[in-house]
Amino acid sequence: MQLRERVNSALKQAMKDRAGDRLCTLRLINAAIKDRDIAARGEGSEEGVGEGEVLAILGKMVKQRQESARVYEEGGRIDLAQQELGEIEVIEEFLPKQLSDKEVETAIDEAVNATGANSIRDMGKIMGLLKSKYTGQMDFGAAGSKVKQRLAS
Repeated sequence: MQLRERVNSALKQAMKDRAGDRLCTLRLINAAIKDRDIAARGEGSEEGVGEGEVLAILGKMVKQRQESARVYEEGGRIDLAQQELGEIEVIEEFLPKQLSDKEVETAIDEAVNATGANSIRDMGKIMGLLKSKYTGQMDFGAAGSKVKQRLAS
């Protein structure tokens, strides 16, 4: 089942279950996807965004909520931080399983070997390959620093 269909069926189920917080988060996901669809249509795409783009949207939503939760905790607003963490749980249901550190290292090694990278100038090739294969499965910010370390040595 496609990601959009999974989100829509979860939305319908949340309506039936009268799960208010979950329903609100699912509507936010749907709105973000539709927003990106509209932007893609403006760029000339008839179909909207694909699965990879939807995964990227969900990953971005998780990062935004993690940052918000951290800020709320620092500000002493634990109730709002808990709400953000609850939204993260709902969003992560639709993301693929995150790779472990060891799996990320292996993926980076494979990407370096596949691209024949030997200097920091080749970092774009490696990151492009990683993003095409592992969208939604790894934090590319952290992976970028690991790639830099790998190419520096």
